[in-house]
Amino acid sequence: MASSNKRKTTMAKRDRERGLAERRLEKQARKVARKQAAADGAASAHEHPLVDEASQTLGDQPPASI
Repeated sequence: MASSNKRKTTMAKRDRERGLAERRLEKQARKVARKQAAADGAASAHEHPLVDEASQTLGDQPPASI
């Protein structure tokens, strides 16, 4: 009988460890996604003001005839 109890404990431990490993992977994926979003946000924040300034400057002038 002792062997069957030991097996149940082992399976439960394996289930806990697997769940923990999955949670760690999900947490790591969220961390990477946050860093990527921050990097994308920083890159786009630098690009958009220049584009907006250029379009406003060009928008204030009448269109040039060619």
